Amino acid sequence: MQQTWLLKYKVHHIFFWMLVFAVWYFLRYQDYSRSSTAFWVTLIKVVDLALMVYITNYVLIPRLLYKKRYLAFATCFVLMIVASSLLKMNILGRVMHAPVLMNLSGNWKTRIYDNVIPHFFLVTAGAAIQLMIDYFRLQQRMAETAKEKAEAELNFLKSQINPHFLFNSINSVYFLIDKQNQEARESLHKFSDMLRYQLYEVNGSRVTIEKEIRYLEDYVHLQKLRKDEQYEVSFHYSPAVNGFTIEPLILIPFVENAFKHVSAHAGQPNYIRIHLDYNNGRFVFSAENSKEAKASTDAYSGIGLKNVKRRLELLYPGRYELTIEDKAGVYKAELVLLLDKEPQLQSTK
Repeated sequence: MQQTWLLKYKVHHIFFWMLVFAVWYFLRYQDYSRSSTAFWVTLIKVVDLALMVYITNYVLIPRLLYKKRYLAFATCFVLMIVASSLLKMNILGRVMHAPVLMNLSGNWKTRIYDNVIPHFFLVTAGAAIQLMIDYFRLQQRMAETAKEKAEAELNFLKSQINPHFLFNSINSVYFLIDKQNQEARESLHKFSDMLRYQLYEVNGSRVTIEKEIRYLEDYVHLQKLRKDEQYEVSFHYSPAVNGFTIEPLILIPFVENAFKHVSAHAGQPNYIRIHLDYNNGRFVFSAENSKEAKASTDAYSGIGLKNVKRRLELLYPGRYELTIEDKAGVYKAELVLLLDKEPQLQSTK
């Protein structure tokens, strides 16, 4: 699907520049003594213009203008137009056998009027179109984010049980459990903490990583009660994983997926390994589990993972990397988040 979209996108551009070439050639071919000369001159001018438009839209604007490096953008923009005009005149002089175009001396006012000024306005027009496209895309993304947030809040309100009744019921069950059964009491207490986290803590846009880790630890503890000694479950995080915030419940789908699809070998290791690390603005989370040799790949593409991918696109656009490794007997999901307001990013791989 993505390759088809890219192909259509490229064809769209090709047709546009073919149309520009046709119009340009039709309007100017009578200015030349030979049609072949008119063809090559038009081709050179269109290619020259296209290169400047693409360099401006896909290099200068995202790397300089959007990063508020206005002076560097203006300088590079002007230098590109001047250099392109000089190069184009040199090539046209060779094609048209006109040495005067290859000579730097001459009527500079005419050259600036015929080359630099048209380039400036044409490339600026192309950049303006790109800026409008980017603006509309940003507005669309913001509208989608607001819509999904409103839908999530509505679904939360629809599904929310009266928290006071729920916690009172849990407390009643807690005191009904025999005091000697500490494991059951502790498990119910952790379940209560998880529920309280979901009901009260995740209403905001961000939570501290410490709270998210406690939630994951409680979930892992409850899941370990369902597994026997044949399963190795490890949950580790480095000391550096602290002091920053994260979108709530963005990691739990990967942990749920690991427990859901872990293998059940009788004579081989069955394991789930969860690891969190942080280094210089780069947060790395991985969840790895053993799986059945004949497990279907579709089993790992559930609704939970699709939802979290969509959330990542909305909440961390351009600032996340999700890698899925599905090998023989092993399934691993690794999520890298580039967090805001951090020092220069540094890879941990």
